Amino acid sequence: MAAIALSHRSRGRTAPNPNVGCIMLDAAGRVVGRGWTQAGGRPHAEAMALAMAGASARGGTAYVSLEPCAHQSARGPCCSDLLVEAGVRRVVVAAGDPDPRTNGRGIARLRDAGLIVDTLPKLAPAARAAMAGFFMRQQAGRPQVTLKLATSLDGCIALEDGTSQWITGPAARAHTHLERARHELILVGRGTLAQDQPRLDVRLQGLESRSPVRVLLSRSGAAPDDWLSIQTPAQIAGLPGDHLMVEGGAQTAGAFLAADLVDRLLLYRAPILIGRGKAALGDIGLNRLADAHGRWRLVDARNLAPDRLEVYERVRPA
Repeated sequence: MAAIALSHRSRGRTAPNPNVGCIMLDAAGRVVGRGWTQAGGRPHAEAMALAMAGASARGGTAYVSLEPCAHQSARGPCCSDLLVEAGVRRVVVAAGDPDPRTNGRGIARLRDAGLIVDTLPKLAPAARAAMAGFFMRQQAGRPQVTLKLATSLDGCIALEDGTSQWITGPAARAHTHLERARHELILVGRGTLAQDQPRLDVRLQGLESRSPVRVLLSRSGAAPDDWLSIQTPAQIAGLPGDHLMVEGGAQTAGAFLAADLVDRLLLYRAPILIGRGKAALGDIGLNRLADAHGRWRLVDARNLAPDRLEVYERVRPA
């Protein structure tokens, strides 16, 4: 679990490579190296941990959240070769790599070189969750999509005249900025851009450099300078990144839900009632109430005083 925890440090920074974590133990079982994939995808987590461990890696054990890569790259050597060359005796892997260039080959290369390789199926779900964007890109050809909604208790995102600052309090807004820092991309619709002129950056001290690339959903395809633009939700497949955060507004959120492209839902609820205001969602294509059930699983809930955060994940067929 320690290697998986490390992998979270670079979430949203490593695409198209996965955000991997690695812990290196020496022959006596002492931690001598730690690493996580660096911004831009290199160096890989194993290379970082081995560099820290130095000669102490010989005869030791490497714990990695993802199967070590087996393909050569102009940007650096493959991690399975690095582990062999370092004299590591044992490698423990949480999840297999879905990339066809490595899938199973990394483990096979290590075993062929005489290393002991153990897998931990019980930890695979946690490892895949930590690298959800990479797995989504490999399996579905698109980024993982997180939809953020900040609403009143009665499901409004603004007053009737469009006033929306602020529905939630400082703690909830700070958490939103932390979430932004974990995404390469952030998207709004044309209406939100015109109404709010949002900055969509990260305004947390020390994380300002992790502001995501801004994307506009617009039928015209036109966007401000330094923004990317798509005309339909399906076009997210062509965006450069593995994690996309959708922040609004109601029509944009509805369009992504109707296209069944939302994988994760962040629902911030303020303890206020608005009454006649703007609803959080537009049409999501729902025709039968029965179809609304069983689609979302609550995975986290916490108080961000005075507000409440609930995190849901889309339930999809295995």
